[in-house]
Amino acid sequence: MRQQQDIPGTTLFDGAQARKGYALNKMCFSFNDASNRAAFKRDEEAYMRHYGVGEPQAAAIRKRDVLGLLAAGGNVYYLAKFAGILGLDVQDLGAAQTGMTKDAFKAMLVRHNDQPDRLEGEEAWEWQESSVG
Repeated sequence: MRQQQDIPGTTLFDGAQARKGYALNKMCFSFNDASNRAAFKRDEEAYMRHYGVGEPQAAAIRKRDVLGLLAAGGNVYYLAKFAGILGLDVQDLGAAQTGMTKDAFKAMLVRHNDQPDRLEGEEAWEWQESSVG
């Protein structure tokens, strides 16, 4: 059996988490349809019961606790559908996961994306038309 790597501050989404969060993730996937988002907003409790969402997950939904939903088996990509109902986006979720403000999280993403124009020691080159043809 493979040992699970511990990543501090991160809930690893593995097979056990997928099984634990199946009903929650199925419900969140349903939010792809606008009529389902409207039905959830009309009666959250009935909608959660319809999908068989367990009490720990339902409590996290009531509290709008996205980190609690991750711990309860939620997959971030499906939870993004739920977050959208709340007016949040994936960057809001990333900020919550890292304990950062959204602005700080976005700045970190930009810093990590900074790329040099060319790699160190790489010579500049120009495109040359091929004479084959």
